[in-house]
Amino acid sequence: MKYKLAQRMQSIHPSPTLSLTAKAKQLKADGHDVVSFGAGEPDFDTPQNIKDAAIKAINNGVTKYTPVPGTNELKDAIIAKLKRDNHVEYTRDEILVSNGGKHGLFNIAMALLEEGDEVIIPAPYWVSYPEQVRVMGATPVIIPTSDQDDFKINAQQLENAITAKTKFVIINSPSNPTGVAYNKNELQSLAEVCLKKNVLIVSDEIYEHIVYDDFKHVSIASFSPEFKDITLISNGASKCYSMTGWRMGFTAGPQEIIKAMNKLQAQSTSNVCSITQAACVEAFAGPQDAVLQMRAAFQKRRKLIVNGLNNIPGINCKTPQGAFYVFPNVSEVFGKTTKQGKTINSSEDFCFHLLEDHGVAVVHGSAFGAEGYLRMSYATDEATITEGLKRIANAVKQLS
Repeated sequence: MKYKLAQRMQSIHPSPTLSLTAKAKQLKADGHDVVSFGAGEPDFDTPQNIKDAAIKAINNGVTKYTPVPGTNELKDAIIAKLKRDNHVEYTRDEILVSNGGKHGLFNIAMALLEEGDEVIIPAPYWVSYPEQVRVMGATPVIIPTSDQDDFKINAQQLENAITAKTKFVIINSPSNPTGVAYNKNELQSLAEVCLKKNVLIVSDEIYEHIVYDDFKHVSIASFSPEFKDITLISNGASKCYSMTGWRMGFTAGPQEIIKAMNKLQAQSTSNVCSITQAACVEAFAGPQDAVLQMRAAFQKRRKLIVNGLNNIPGINCKTPQGAFYVFPNVSEVFGKTTKQGKTINSSEDFCFHLLEDHGVAVVHGSAFGAEGYLRMSYATDEATITEGLKRIANAVKQLS
C-alpha cells in the first residue's frame, strides 16, 4: 500500500544534532575510535537525592495518572523555585508541566500560532525553534548574528524585524549553541520593544544555573508585572540537574495561554510520568549542591576547550558565559584541501571530515543557522576534550 503523509511533514527536517550523535554512536559500536563533542546533555549522573526520591515514589505507589498540568506538589516546588531564583511570583494556574522543555515549546507554538504568523528567532538558534514554527504553518523570521557582535541581537534589530504578523520572539539565554547570555540591561531593552509592539516573549531559560564568572542570570518576567504579562518562561530539570532522560519541562506564563496549552496536552500526552514529577519536586526543593559542583566542573572544561581551540591556527573561539557549548569560527579553513583530496567548502564539509577522517564528532554551524562555525559540547571529561583538541589540531595542520 502506498501511504500519503500529511503536507506538514514536508516542512520538518531531522534534528542534525541527534542525527550526528547517532552516527557517532554507530561508528563507536562498529569499533571505530570516536571522540564526541556532539551531546547536548551533562555527562554527570542524576544527583542521588533526586534518584532516591524517585525510588521512594515507586515504593509508595506513586505510579498512577496525575492531573495533566502536573501535581500540586511539583507546581508548588516550581512556584517556590521561580520566586527564590528568578524573583517572580506565579500561581498554580500559571504553570504547566510537560514532557521536557521541547514539549512545552511545542505546546506554546501550537496554542499561539496560525498560518501566516511570524516568529522572530535570533541565529544561531537551537535547531527545533524554526522547525516547530514551520510545522504550525507559521514563518520563522531569522535575525542573524555573528561572533563580531557576541551572537546577540539588539533592540533596533528586533524592532526592525517586527511586523503586524509577529506573534512572539524567542530569547534563549544562556544559549544553545553559543553559550551566550544576555545581561539585565540587554534583556530590558529587548523587552521594552516587545511591550511597545505588543509582541510576546518566549524566554527559554533551561541553562539558567550553568553560568560562569559571576554572571547573573535574570528572567524578563521579573522586571515588572507588565513584562511578566507578555512573557512565557520555558524551563525544566534536564540540563541543570542532569535529568535529560527523565523528560520534564515546565512553562510559566499568562493563565489564559497556560489553560490553552493544558487543553492541548490533555488530548496528546496527558501528564508527565508520575515518578519523574516526584523526583523533580526534590530537584527544585532539595539541596542544590550538585548543581554548583557540576557548574564548577563545566567552568574548568570551558577554559580547557576555549584555550585549546584558540591555539589552533585558523580557529577562533569566543568564551561562552553559560551552558556547556562553544561555537568556534572555522571559516578560515574553507577552501583548503584534505589529505584525502576533499575540499572544505562549508562547516558541514569540515564536520564530516573531522568525523570520518579523524574520529571527532562535532555539529556544523549551518544546522543552527550560522555557516562558518562548529558547535562543540564540553559536557564530557577533560581527557576526552584534550584528545579531541589534539585530533582537531592535527586535522587542521594537514589541510593544504
